Amino acid sequence: MNRTAIREKAFKLIYSLEIQKYESLQEQINLYFESENIENVEAKEYIEDAVLGIEKNKAEIIELIQKNLKSDWKIERISKIDLAILKLAIYEIKYKEIPFKVVINEAVELAKKYGEDSSKNFVNGILASIVNK
Repeated sequence: MNRTAIREKAFKLIYSLEIQKYESLQEQINLYFESENIENVEAKEYIEDAVLGIEKNKAEIIELIQKNLKSDWKIERISKIDLAILKLAIYEIKYKEIPFKVVINEAVELAKKYGEDSSKNFVNGILASIVNK
């Protein structure tokens, strides 16, 4: 499983966590690994790190998104798909040693695949704004 495929799996879990209520984050991660038959150690480590890291740094990540929205936009207006993509990308840019160009490119590809027509431009704009600051 390559990094792009692993990142896509991580995005899917982050998205599912956006739309459902849950008691234990670790339990949700383990259930996801089971349901998706994820046995690759590298994939498990990456996905778990991303999900737990996003949760740990949630306030800062949300604040970064809000600061980079147009003035008439509220975070509640962002689709859950775009929000999940942004959270993952911001986590990778701020807390991992992954080049921002790679992160933005991968995030835009996820937005093209799963988001609306305008998602790729929206995600690209927010991430470019964050990187430029």
